[in-house]
Amino acid sequence: MKNDSSRSDPYKTRAALLVTKPSPATKPRSSATIQFMLSHPLHVLSFGFGSGLSPVIPGTLGTLFGWMSFTVLNTYLNSMQWWVLIASSLAAGCGFTGFTARQMSEKDPGAVVWDEIVAIWVVMLFITPANFTYQLSAFLIFRFFDIAKPPPIRYFNRRLSGGFDIMLDDMIAALLTLIVIMMASLSLIVKR
Repeated sequence: MKNDSSRSDPYKTRAALLVTKPSPATKPRSSATIQFMLSHPLHVLSFGFGSGLSPVIPGTLGTLFGWMSFTVLNTYLNSMQWWVLIASSLAAGCGFTGFTARQMSEKDPGAVVWDEIVAIWVVMLFITPANFTYQLSAFLIFRFFDIAKPPPIRYFNRRLSGGFDIMLDDMIAALLTLIVIMMASLSLIVKR
């Protein structure tokens, strides 16, 4: 007969598995890969045509892609066409970014950058025409709000989920960016 100490108690084993934290080597790897992106056309849009696939600063690169795409598209679109594009991109983005997030089993995956793209379009549309320095300032202010997530962004981010939340927090960051730019512009006018 085997010694009782050589047997493992299945209940103790399960309890140990529940308490044990995964080591960095056993953490699940992100599913944000080129193969995953190409597995569905909506993932291509969610990942900003690949700009969100960077292992570092994907949100910043997605925002940069949005800024560059704005610069290109702005030569072809008037204000009304921009608003139609932004409204449809925002509405559709709520659906397909949520779909991609569910497929990745994450609340707001870093690789999903469609929200940054649409939000920076809003910022750039409001400040156009603007020189490079002004646009760069808007880009940096927007990235600050998107990364720091101050109130009210954090409030909504903690209470909402899905594609609506993914898109909403960046739209609030865009609004805060525009408020800061407006206040800075007004202070410069008053000083003159």
